[in-house]
Amino acid sequence: MLKLPLLQASVLSPEHWPFGLDWLPQAAYLVGGCVRDALLEYSSPYLDLDFVLPQQTVQTANAIACHYRAGFVVLDEERQIARVVFDGATADFALQVGATLLDDLHRRDFTINAIAYSPHTQTLVDPLGGQRDLEQRVLRMVSVENLADDPLRLLRAYRQAAQLDFSIDAETRLQLRRLAPLLSRVAPERIRTELSYLLSHTAGSQWLKTLWQDGLLQSSFGGATDRGLDLIAEMDRVEIEVTARWPQLESLLHKTLSDRPKSGEGVRRTFFATAKLVGLVDLDPNVARQNLQEMKYSKAEINLVGTILQGLAQLSADLRQGPLSRRQQYLLFRMAREGVSSVRSGGDRFGLIPRVSGTSRGGISERSQRDRAS
Repeated sequence: MLKLPLLQASVLSPEHWPFGLDWLPQAAYLVGGCVRDALLEYSSPYLDLDFVLPQQTVQTANAIACHYRAGFVVLDEERQIARVVFDGATADFALQVGATLLDDLHRRDFTINAIAYSPHTQTLVDPLGGQRDLEQRVLRMVSVENLADDPLRLLRAYRQAAQLDFSIDAETRLQLRRLAPLLSRVAPERIRTELSYLLSHTAGSQWLKTLWQDGLLQSSFGGATDRGLDLIAEMDRVEIEVTARWPQLESLLHKTLSDRPKSGEGVRRTFFATAKLVGLVDLDPNVARQNLQEMKYSKAEINLVGTILQGLAQLSADLRQGPLSRRQQYLLFRMAREGVSSVRSGGDRFGLIPRVSGTSRGGISERSQRDRAS
């Protein structure tokens, strides 16, 4: 973990910012993930800064945006949160919660996110032992009340543990389980955003299962089972092996379902991540569709999961009769091709499966494949 002299030369130093320090009042502090990641020596090509100010946050952000001709948006007018968007950088400005900076830090979710850095005095403020927990690589709550105030923080614990490769403190995990019923108050879109990270990264599969074991997944995905979560882990394992042997498949599996993440999501929804939803839903395609609609998944995602479930049901039925014939293999191939093509109108959006109408890439026509299948 970075010591203070090195931290002063990190991305938190104003010399790395797209605007000058003199635009900020003396009482401005960097907080949250940007301080945590700098201490962990995590780097990113995109600079993401979070500031708290005791007053005039929107006015300060607007002045900076106007001077540097950057993008500007008020994210939350009531709580006075604004964002300035530069090329290669984003700076968020939030109004300090409470009368002092210490009050603000005591209202945060986890100790590792409750560390502040003053760019003016080049000093750290760490009232809750966040640096100690960073060194021990453990996620510890600030208080039970803070988690209950925003129940989405319950899911965020598992997502951040996966993201940072941390463990969750035993007492914190006990309270996460106890507060699990509060998740029913959280909007499906917000829950989906947190789950998107776990589905999009290999490290997420073990934490998805922990979520389920701790009772935090059931209110969103009542059809999830131990077997389904093992399937997600197995998909991750196989994906690593397959892409190691055929590297060209990695870009195909991780093609995005849309050009941009859904609003509020920083993770792009890929073919492979969406396919892993099969491990969270009921095996009945109709029940699964209803579940995904309630969770506000897109039509493309719902269609893809439905196609996979139908294919698995057909494959299971065929295998009960013995080894697959050439015709059964062909029909499964055609079902998959048509399902993927239907995810987005206008044909096979992904390019994952070669078309069999006319002449295929291997020079075999659909009629020839049908003849061979029979």
